Amino acid sequence: MTEIVVLADTHIHRNSSRRLPPAVYAALERADLVLHAGDVVTGALLDELGTHAPTLAVLGNNDGELRGRLPEERLFTVEGVRIAMVHDSGARTGREARLHRRFPSADIVVFGHSHIPVDDPGLDGQRLFNPGSPTERRRQPVHTFGRLRVDDGELVAHELIPIEH
Repeated sequence: MTEIVVLADTHIHRNSSRRLPPAVYAALERADLVLHAGDVVTGALLDELGTHAPTLAVLGNNDGELRGRLPEERLFTVEGVRIAMVHDSGARTGREARLHRRFPSADIVVFGHSHIPVDDPGLDGQRLFNPGSPTERRRQPVHTFGRLRVDDGELVAHELIPIEH
């Protein structure tokens, strides 16, 4: 079984006092893999995440410093589960069809940008997953991040984790 911590929209700038919440660090201690769906902002956070577990990320619209280091999208397999990542999934209307066209072979599509947590079915068995933001909730009631568990070709768990501050 592979335990995956999913983050997006952390917006931790260089010389900022903003840090990931303790709940995220606790989850990172158990992580086998970390996914970050963009708006990391600096390479320092990516490097820090990589000290906990292998880390895969995509370029967000606020990731100018990371251009050339991060791709705009990824498609990879973990224990037989095909995972796609992109920062901006576009408008809510038509999202399921649009992401299915873009990543037809993906079992799960991880995205960010809106800061709105999403854990919904897509088309043809695809799952759509936005972990929200652990640091900048905007109009959401709480900060969030995500956790996925994959085992032997199956997504066996997917959850959005609220963070109490």
